[in-house]
Amino acid sequence: MTEPCPPQDQPLTAVAPMVLVVDDEKNIRRTVEMVLTGEGYRVTGAASAEEALGLLARPNSPVDLILLDVKLPGMSGLEMLERMRTEEGLPQLPVIVISGHATVHDAVTAIKLGASDFFEKPLNRERVLVSVRNVLKTARLVRTVEDMREQFEARYEMIGTSPSMQKLYREIDRVAPTKASVLITGESGTGKELVSRALHRLSPRAESPFVKVNCAAIPRELIESELFGHERGSFTGAQTRKRGFFEQAHGGTLFLDEIGDMDLTAQAKVLRALQSGEISRVGSEHLIHVDVRVLAATNKDLSKEVADGRFREDLYFRLAVFPIRCPALRERIEDIRLLSDSFVTAFCKENGLRPMSIDTPVYDALRRRKWPGNVRELKNVIERAAILSGDLITIADLPEDPHDSPFDDDLGENSASSSSYASPISPSMASKSEEGRLTLREFREQAERNYIVETLRALDWNISRTAIALGVERTNLHKKIRAYEITRGESKRNEP
Repeated sequence: MTEPCPPQDQPLTAVAPMVLVVDDEKNIRRTVEMVLTGEGYRVTGAASAEEALGLLARPNSPVDLILLDVKLPGMSGLEMLERMRTEEGLPQLPVIVISGHATVHDAVTAIKLGASDFFEKPLNRERVLVSVRNVLKTARLVRTVEDMREQFEARYEMIGTSPSMQKLYREIDRVAPTKASVLITGESGTGKELVSRALHRLSPRAESPFVKVNCAAIPRELIESELFGHERGSFTGAQTRKRGFFEQAHGGTLFLDEIGDMDLTAQAKVLRALQSGEISRVGSEHLIHVDVRVLAATNKDLSKEVADGRFREDLYFRLAVFPIRCPALRERIEDIRLLSDSFVTAFCKENGLRPMSIDTPVYDALRRRKWPGNVRELKNVIERAAILSGDLITIADLPEDPHDSPFDDDLGENSASSSSYASPISPSMASKSEEGRLTLREFREQAERNYIVETLRALDWNISRTAIALGVERTNLHKKIRAYEITRGESKRNEP
């Protein structure tokens, strides 16, 4: 017996959907099974609500859709539907309700309980197939949306257990449920947008729009139109009416990113909108009421910008009702392992790769870096290492640290003169002792110096990689380089 073809809209490689038919009439179950299997669906049956609930309560139940009769022995179909929607442990599956004695009340009750469709017996073949196909298609779309929502939330998940992050979490939890404006500050790459999205997600406005505006990316001559909208013909190129960001965010949250780059004219209009709760489109005198919670972010010192006359003081105090500062990565080094593991897991999932792990020495190497680009820079480094590696990311997979030049500025040819470290090398090292031989100490120091130079040359004079190869701390290697007066590009001195 050949396998039935998958139903319409199903890929050839997919497992056909499973339909559970719950009806106490055996002939009805058999008829529905013949109709559905003929179209490629898998079908199973149950003669009572109790039997059906037992099937659904099994772990990893394969059922995708239920055709449910209203009149059943014992528990009715509507009672079963109510239990499915209220009891934990039962899957939230789409249900099509059928009845041979339907009433308007039954139909209304079924829809209120979440039934996807309702029709009467005798069953019409085409009606059944169309309804099953549409309900399954809708269910797939709902699952896709839910998956996308989960991925979106995971993308904007905040990670870290360090004291500075714990403090940040407490501040977010405290201010999120309020209507207060929040000014989010911090260096580039510290996650200011993540904070803004967390504030929105934990607020009463979570189901309303979240509108992000990059103030630095909008030309000065267009900022007013972008924020407040414009009427058709209000300026050259305004061919249609446009709703601005304030209108789009009505009832929700408006996130003004890089607010420190907004010019003074636009600042004045934003302040007026915040104070009055009203805006007007460019080219219109009609006032529009907007209910918007404003969050702002900047990597600039706004108090200094105010002092220098580049930012309005009244707008600064309006925005900074509750200031939140995002810690730099160097202030939360203990979070690097958690962040790295999260990034590599997400990267593998997004790119369909096998799960990867990170070798323990990699974490130590990452903690030694400077990270001026903060978490964003760490994410880029991890993703690049994942591309270069196999199942295990090792030290060799890490890109060179662009902020740690092969030799730092203080390790140039004249570095020793400014060093506070005394050289361990004897002044007489370059010459022979009275007996014409090096002392044991001089021999040891010369050998150590030559080995350091040899390793530096082999690793293209990269300090971090050399420290790892030599098994010493990077700071200790710096000290020895200064003490031995090693300069970039030199060859070994006389062999000991």
